[in-house]
Amino acid sequence: MSANNDYKNAASIYEFTVKDTHGNDISLDKYKGKVLLVVNIASKCGLTKNNYQKLTDLKEKYGESGLVILNFPCNQFGSQMPEADGEAMVCHLRDSKADIGEVFAKVDVNGDSAAPLYKYLKAKQTGTLGSGIKWNFTKFLVNKEGIPVNRYAPTTDPMDIAKDIEKLL
Repeated sequence: MSANNDYKNAASIYEFTVKDTHGNDISLDKYKGKVLLVVNIASKCGLTKNNYQKLTDLKEKYGESGLVILNFPCNQFGSQMPEADGEAMVCHLRDSKADIGEVFAKVDVNGDSAAPLYKYLKAKQTGTLGSGIKWNFTKFLVNKEGIPVNRYAPTTDPMDIAKDIEKLL
C-alpha cells in the first residue's frame, strides 16, 4: 500500500516512497525507529549558510543516536534551488561543506503538484498562517513511529530544535 496516491489516509511517513537525488525509489520505511527532521532546502537563500552549517552540526551531534535529516531541494521560493538533481546537487552540497544527511530529488512542497509526503506533513502539522510552506528551510520533526510531531518556521535555527530532538531519541 503506497500512500503516495492517498496521503490523507497514511498512518505514518513510512507509507511514502520518494526518489533520491539520482532518481531511485526510496521507501521511507527504511527509517523506522529513527527520529527524522524533514527539511526543504535551497542553495541561494539568505537562510542557506546558517541552515547548512547547523543541520550539519545536528547530524554530527545526534546522527549516531538515531537522528536522520531528510532534505528535499525545492525551487518554489524565488527560484533559489537552481541546481539539478544528481551530480550537480551532490557537488553543490559538497562545495558548501553541507553534510546534512539524506538528499532526495527536487520536489514541490506547495500546490497541486506538491509531493504527497509534503501534503501529508502539512496536513499533520499546520503552520501559524495555514498549512502552506512559507519559505525554504521549513522543518518537520518526525518521531520514531513516523508521526510528524512538530513544525518549525524557516527562521528557526536548527540548533534550537535540539531539545525537542533529544526528547524523542
